[in-house]
Amino acid sequence: TMWKLLSCSLCLFVSSQFGFCSVWTSGSDPDGEVKVEVVFKPEECVRKSKKGDLVNAHYDGFLAKDGSQFYCSRTDKDGHPQWFVLGVGQVLKGLDVGMMGMCAGEKRKVTIPSALAFGEKGKGPVPPNATVVFEVEVLSVSRGPRSMEAFGQIDQDKDRSLSKAEVKNRLKLDYEKDGKPRDDPFYEKIINDIFRKSDHDRDGLISAKEYNIYEHDEL
Repeated sequence: TMWKLLSCSLCLFVSSQFGFCSVWTSGSDPDGEVKVEVVFKPEECVRKSKKGDLVNAHYDGFLAKDGSQFYCSRTDKDGHPQWFVLGVGQVLKGLDVGMMGMCAGEKRKVTIPSALAFGEKGKGPVPPNATVVFEVEVLSVSRGPRSMEAFGQIDQDKDRSLSKAEVKNRLKLDYEKDGKPRDDPFYEKIINDIFRKSDHDRDGLISAKEYNIYEHDEL
């Protein structure tokens, strides 16, 4: 509804008025630059996001040309923030670039050229060759489940596969270590998403092969 869209934009506008803003660009990709504005950054930052980390975030998309909104995670479906592994192609390439180095609680405005967004074909309400702007708020950052070193630590019974119980134990340990323990429904939501994306043969386990399907800096 219009009210939901207005409330979604309003909360981001208010946050921008009381935060600070800095701007930088990433020109490491030949397809174009991603422009990043830091709208708000918390004083305390336990962990900065990097490739392979599990990130929980709200993000809202706008067309740079006229500012019209084409996506708002706060109103899409059930309004829950999105879980994804950063830097492995689960979100737009421009978001993978623009969300590196973020802290839990940080807010950014990320401007993405079409080559790193929806490209020449566009998608849905996004026209071809469109530059897009995402307003992003990261809620949590935790170590992602993708290095083989981490696999060995999670695989408690050393059977070369990960059960949901083993993944849950690891998640609980990470959150408790950061001083932010959560309840079981919180962990179950993350686990279900991880297994939906990684348990390709649907046997209820994540094998070493299924686990290590992405390239990582630490490998």
